[in-house]
Amino acid sequence: MQRLTLRRRLSYNTTSNKRKKVKTPGGKVVYIYVKKRGTFPKCGDCKSKLFGIKPSRPRERTSMSKRLKTVNRPYGGSPATRVFGIESFVLS
Repeated sequence: MQRLTLRRRLSYNTTSNKRKKVKTPGGKVVYIYVKKRGTFPKCGDCKSKLFGIKPSRPRERTSMSKRLKTVNRPYGGSPATRVFGIESFVLS
């Protein structure tokens, strides 16, 4: 096993500094920095995951198309569909 040098200045093992070892075609082993996983957007009422919307980081969301950020139904996937079922039952 060979010793690896960091590619960035931050040497601490924090959540924003995760890295994995990858072997290059030349046979060297180098660190590749891993981005944080995106989270599913959540319903404001019941706090459940909004399915059909791609989990992403906030910066990625700015360059994503509208099709990936919404769902094709009334209110565009902002509240969960379960909330609509409960509301219609309570109101009637």
